[in-house]
Amino acid sequence: MAAFAKTSPIPLHAEHLNHQSVKSHNSKLLSFSHNPQNHHPSFKRTQEVPVLKTSPSSSSITTYNPNSDIYQLCLAGNLEQALKHLDSMKELQLFVEEDAYIALLRLSEWKRAYEEGTRVYSYMSNSITRLSVRLGNALLSMFVRFGDLGNAWYVFGRMEERNVFSWNVLVGGYAKAGFFDEVLDLYHRMLWVGVHPDVYTFPCVLRTCGGIPDLARGREVHVHVLRYGFESDVNVINALITMYVKCGNITNARLVFDRMPRKDRISWNAMISGYFENGECLEGLRLFFLMRELSVDPDLMTMTSVISACGSLGDERLGRQVHGFVMRTEFAACVSVCNSLIQMYSSVGQWLDAEKVFSRMERKDVVSWTAMISGYENNMLPAKAVRTYQLMDLEGIVADEITIASVLSACTCLGDLDMGIKLHELANRKGLISCVLVANTLIDMYSKCKCIDKALDVFHSIPDKNVISWTSIILGLRINNRSFEALIFFRQMKLSLKPNSVTLVSVLSACSRIGALMCGKEIHAHALRTGVGFDGFIPNALLDMYVRCGRIGPAMNQFNTLRKDVAAWNILLTGYAERGQGVQAVELFQRMLEAPVNPDDITFISLLCACSRSGMVTQGLEYFHRMQHQYCITPNLKHYACIVDLLGRAGKLEDAHDFIQKMPIEPDPAIWGALLNGCRIHRQVELGELAAHHIFEKDTTSVGYYILLCNLYADSGKWDEVAKVRREMRQNGLTVDPGCSWVEVKGTVHAFLSGDEFHPQINELKAVLDGFYEKMKAVGFSEPEKSSTDEVEASKAEIFCGHSERLAIAFGLITTAPGMPILVTKNLYMCQSCHKTFKFISKVVRREISVRDTEQFHHFKDGICTCGDKGYCGKPAVTTSGWLHLAVFNGSRDHGVALYIQNVILGRKNRIDHKSLLTKNSLNITHVCFLV
Repeated sequence: MAAFAKTSPIPLHAEHLNHQSVKSHNSKLLSFSHNPQNHHPSFKRTQEVPVLKTSPSSSSITTYNPNSDIYQLCLAGNLEQALKHLDSMKELQLFVEEDAYIALLRLSEWKRAYEEGTRVYSYMSNSITRLSVRLGNALLSMFVRFGDLGNAWYVFGRMEERNVFSWNVLVGGYAKAGFFDEVLDLYHRMLWVGVHPDVYTFPCVLRTCGGIPDLARGREVHVHVLRYGFESDVNVINALITMYVKCGNITNARLVFDRMPRKDRISWNAMISGYFENGECLEGLRLFFLMRELSVDPDLMTMTSVISACGSLGDERLGRQVHGFVMRTEFAACVSVCNSLIQMYSSVGQWLDAEKVFSRMERKDVVSWTAMISGYENNMLPAKAVRTYQLMDLEGIVADEITIASVLSACTCLGDLDMGIKLHELANRKGLISCVLVANTLIDMYSKCKCIDKALDVFHSIPDKNVISWTSIILGLRINNRSFEALIFFRQMKLSLKPNSVTLVSVLSACSRIGALMCGKEIHAHALRTGVGFDGFIPNALLDMYVRCGRIGPAMNQFNTLRKDVAAWNILLTGYAERGQGVQAVELFQRMLEAPVNPDDITFISLLCACSRSGMVTQGLEYFHRMQHQYCITPNLKHYACIVDLLGRAGKLEDAHDFIQKMPIEPDPAIWGALLNGCRIHRQVELGELAAHHIFEKDTTSVGYYILLCNLYADSGKWDEVAKVRREMRQNGLTVDPGCSWVEVKGTVHAFLSGDEFHPQINELKAVLDGFYEKMKAVGFSEPEKSSTDEVEASKAEIFCGHSERLAIAFGLITTAPGMPILVTKNLYMCQSCHKTFKFISKVVRREISVRDTEQFHHFKDGICTCGDKGYCGKPAVTTSGWLHLAVFNGSRDHGVALYIQNVILGRKNRIDHKSLLTKNSLNITHVCFLV
């Protein structure tokens, strides 16, 4: 283009871009095009008519120039009258001078009058055949100001001569519109045609290099700055500093800064802000204090950046010093500076000081209110955050997307679903629901408020989902016990986006829940390939996955590669506790102390649970004593519940009751639940009823406590009382989830619901189980007494019912090689009859079978279970042991099954909700497969 523009006029033969088409203008097509029809008629010169004015008082004839009226009207800013005068001149076919056109164009530009400017341009097209440099530049400036790059491009090509101003205007227009590649192309063409850049060219081109960012081209322009002798121009050098900062090369930015012969305030501020932008807050603060020593005043941007840097560093003392400096300057009344102070104090935990700054502000904008709301939310004061939002609404301040997201986070902490729904409706009304920040926060809020279907609706409505969107819904599915769907979403996400470390942690948690070992291993490999295997929470998440999938060997390998923090030790302790391996847990605890790593409150929860399940009463009480007196850890409700569980399982029920009576804090339902569980194990109905009475005084909605009481009555043969409790459950609208079990075979996870009848291999699975039942009867296994868990899962069905874990194990037996271990994960507790059946199967087939229910691991080998059958008589749906992984990874036990399923008979995909299943007389069966 430049070569063509340099040697010959540019023809007018292509379609012209008008103002409406500028947004679709493709400036990569560097050719000057124009359609002379309609909008711009062909250029032609009209006849010049001299106007003679005869004075009545003189016989002499003087020449009157009507263009002077246009000049005067333009000077007066009267564009409308000037255009009327221009119309009159055109009707009289009077010659309009170039200066008159320039005056009209400049006034149109100044008044942002696009339509009037294009009218002037249309008149010019009819009367002027050649565009001079002055007139062309005036047109360029006007069209660029209007954002009409199509007409600007045409005018630029029509100009027979161009000076550096012409190039600068067009370069600036493309830069402002964000056409960075075109800016650099124009810059190189400018050099090629021999036009030397000036002090206006370089800052624009350097800002473009920083905006891309393109460090290589920025260095090239730096060379040109030196070549053309602008290394001493402060504006050019300031642009150089900004370019290097935006490209992340803070070292070169500092070199340029240090070599400046003269620095102005912009230079200092650009360098200081550059340090903050690149995360080097300390260097930025050092330069700020040097700036103050040299008596250079900071600007508003620097002041807000310095305050924010203090917050980022968590340096409260330095933040207060900067605050003191602000109070002695004109910035004290600046709203943006006060907003930064609010954010700084909130980030260092001094929300009371943030309140003081906020309350003293004479004028508050939406950022001020949002900063205060976010400050409360970040300091775990969600109720104050919601109240501040309500005050903001009363003041008539319109919330923006950041405000709504902050208040939604507070609602999430409070579990305030009603307020969250109102904010959702507000976001819809204001058109903010398309904002990905608001949508992601809504997904998180609905997920944690147990409204996962609404979270899915929000997720599917997001037009441009980012990594956070996918991570939020995957985590939401996981915490709502829909881990299988979480893996499906993860698979879909990988098709378009690269997961980050938070995504991987969420997916690993889902793998842990359903025992998807192969999926977990693939994520482990992916983390190592992408270099994030040792970042953040991923190492501990991998350790947790191996532990919960029953692979202690790989878990120990992972553990030995870690920089072992207290969380890693706690995860491994939890693994031993789930297996009832109290001796190994105690040995690991001793290794932890020798490391040395100081235990925390979670450590002792895991340790006490391990002692409880292993019957190590003396050791458990000793560790409870050492926790308080040796490690100065104040027991919380979970620790007290562990001790009650420890005594209850050991049959020391009166001691457990006395322990509760002497607690320094009021016991919660979980502590009485631990006692009720002990009473169930040892069939102490009277004390159990007392515990249940205390539970239902405070909690009548948790189904697990009703099941515990049913278990107690059923194990004691009081079936009338069982019926009474179950009737009360129905009156309260409480239901029990159907049993669901998962087994992974060759990288595919299969899920089975209780009573499965539609699995393609169901007849084969039943035949396998029937064979084992016949062998059990043949060797004298009698039908055990009816258990309460049988009541929950099968509604008093016969003992050899189709419990979900039995189908999963049968499937594993017929689809894996002989001798291969089988791992099954279940969402409920395993009944006594299933426990006896698996002991028998493990002995007959000589395989290791592991079943992880929501209380512990059962590892069957040669007819023996690692749990030792201690107290195993139909476990309840809620015990203190559920806190183990809650404490470590904020996981939760499954109380529901709602999965994408494949109904092989109907040949279509459906979605089964556990609540709808429970309304039927018998549970429908489903089969679910997921290929990792």
